Amino acid sequence: MNPLQTLRFAVAGLAANKVRSALTMLGVLIGVAAVILLLAVGNGSSQAVKDSIEKLGTNSLTVTSGSGFGSESSATTVKPLTVDDAKALADPKQAPDVESVAPEVTTSQTAIYQGTSHTVSQVVGTYPAYFEASNSKVAKGDYFSDDDVLNSRKVAVIGSTTATDVFGTVNPVGKQMVLGGTPFTVVGVLQTKGGTGFQDPDDVVIAPLPTVQNAFTGFGSLNQILVEAKSSSATTAAQNEITTVLMGQHDITDPTALDFQVSNQASLLTTQASTNQTFTVLLGAVAAISLLVGGIGITNIMLVTVAERTREIGIRKAIGAPKGVILGQFLAESTLLSLIGGGLGVAVGLLGSRFKIVGITPVVIPESVVGAFAIAVAIGLFFGSYPAKRAASLRPIEALRHE
Repeated sequence: MNPLQTLRFAVAGLAANKVRSALTMLGVLIGVAAVILLLAVGNGSSQAVKDSIEKLGTNSLTVTSGSGFGSESSATTVKPLTVDDAKALADPKQAPDVESVAPEVTTSQTAIYQGTSHTVSQVVGTYPAYFEASNSKVAKGDYFSDDDVLNSRKVAVIGSTTATDVFGTVNPVGKQMVLGGTPFTVVGVLQTKGGTGFQDPDDVVIAPLPTVQNAFTGFGSLNQILVEAKSSSATTAAQNEITTVLMGQHDITDPTALDFQVSNQASLLTTQASTNQTFTVLLGAVAAISLLVGGIGITNIMLVTVAERTREIGIRKAIGAPKGVILGQFLAESTLLSLIGGGLGVAVGLLGSRFKIVGITPVVIPESVVGAFAIAVAIGLFFGSYPAKRAASLRPIEALRHE
């Protein structure tokens, strides 16, 4: 029997039980689509975080309180970051490679304008240097000034999402909104950053540090300090200067017992890449289980098919059909199930990747498409081999006696 005839018999065998064959292919389809989609979501999440980090610029440094997991100083008392620490870092005599310093406090508040209410996910209190260091540019209006900070004026620059959700189609510049019970005048609207992920970077209100502290957070510790080095080549020198200055501010003599962390973009990207690799492997492993279940479904269906067609197998062997022909026919059926199911799974996976999933835009990994389809076909061969061998091993006389 030539391959074309074998394929024709395989199609006829599957068509004889359309619903059963469709359900089996559905299992493979779900497995392949799950692999492609979950890996695409993991890759998309990684790309979103990477883009957000890179938007800060190559010469930005972030100082946060705490020693980090597993540090030798984890048992020591952690001194919080303060405005005095920020002022020390801004001293050109102590840190000559530092261009600007922006202390930050962060909270979340509800903004109201003419009856429209919106919960702003990030309210930042900081200095004007924040805009340059974080690469935040205005699309309308202007930034607030150092004078606004000194006089604790109730002014704010808002993100594009906040502008749309609070003011609608009205130009927010010059308008007054109530933020957490305190009136703020909008002086500027930031350009859309358009990041993806769980937190919208455009849903933000940025106001003078003392204003936010007085209204919401109190005059205590800072959440972090954003530092801009004079150039990308001066980043390492600036990082060393920050460490030296803060060690003096926090009375630390042992470099291994720091109660703060200084992160540059390279270290953040390295950490993110490592985390993403673990995340992607986990998602891939979960999706692979779906493929395995689909393979078990193929075995189950093919065993049922062999049992139902035992008499047919006996007749074919009695009239001279060799063992290889019987083996080839049932292997062809199981492989065809996985081929069609895998092909449809690829189509569904690629289609699904065109839509946002939990706020993330999936980025398809080409290797995952090829790999998932190849594994699906291999699963059809592997899990179909046992029922095919069982069919080919039936003795003609026993098969003919089967009822």
